[in-house]
Amino acid sequence: MKTVLVTGGLGFIGSHTAVELLARGYRVVCVDNLANTRADVLDGIAAISGQRPVWANVDLADPVACRSLLAGMPDLAGIIHFAAFKAVGESVQKPLAYYRNNFGSLLNLLEFTAAQPQCRLIFSSSCTVYGQADTLPVREDAPVKPAESPYGNTKQVGEEILRDAARAHGFRAIALRYFNPIGAHPSAKIGELPLGVPQNLVPFITQSAAGLRGPLKVFGNDYPTRDGTCIRDYIHVVDVALAHIYALERLLSGKGSDPVEVFNLGTGTGSTVLEVISAFERSTGKKLQWEFAARRPGDVIAAYANTEQAAAGLGWRAERTLDQCMADAWRWQCTLPGK
Repeated sequence: MKTVLVTGGLGFIGSHTAVELLARGYRVVCVDNLANTRADVLDGIAAISGQRPVWANVDLADPVACRSLLAGMPDLAGIIHFAAFKAVGESVQKPLAYYRNNFGSLLNLLEFTAAQPQCRLIFSSSCTVYGQADTLPVREDAPVKPAESPYGNTKQVGEEILRDAARAHGFRAIALRYFNPIGAHPSAKIGELPLGVPQNLVPFITQSAAGLRGPLKVFGNDYPTRDGTCIRDYIHVVDVALAHIYALERLLSGKGSDPVEVFNLGTGTGSTVLEVISAFERSTGKKLQWEFAARRPGDVIAAYANTEQAAAGLGWRAERTLDQCMADAWRWQCTLPGK
């Protein structure tokens, strides 16, 4: 039984990936300091999987704590690194916190893989590295543009650090560039659970529909898109989780020639903010209250993925629709206390 460390393992994507790893017979160790989640996510993972992963409450940006954790895991087969601050708008307001957390945790983990090159690493990157791409859908060989936000910069520079370290120390890694993961597990036992005011569109939609927030603000109505609102590639979190399994198995089987490979994770289709609102209303029967607001700093106009490289290299494609995403997200919201 191979052991996989899932950092940010009680977070949104991490918890869903833990479920898929357990279903395939891996021993899973989740590390999460609960900066943006709750400990009872473990109960949801256990309810779905029939088994409870090990959980370590560790701040991976703390080098002493990180070394202490990893010292007890010399035979670790892989690390799937989700632990990072992730909100574009918040990163503009709190750049130093983002740089300290996102770089610190990555560097501490890479010290371990440098000394244990048999350990494979999957890095959570982002489509933000492309900025406003010149051509859509975006391919992995598209130019990396100057970052539009500190969050995006942590992903750009994080990939550079990863490549330099892999070349120097002989380990192998995959960087997965996410577009916009949304939804929840169809069981409604785990889902997106931001603490405080949500920084991302879909959890704000569900909380607004549940009466926990005021009207949804749609940032900008004058973008050069089909309805004036931003376009993003929204992908179901279970599809994202499954891609990590395929990526891990690619690394463990020794496929691929480059020390660090890069794959987009998206559906290949872009949806506007207004189309996401319509999908929510259509799939749930709930009417949303929303209003336009000024553009938000750091947002690009449009981004959606070319997914052919992931299909060819990982044997993976997204399967779930936008309506499924919204229905699952709402079902999850309706299970939460104080919904």
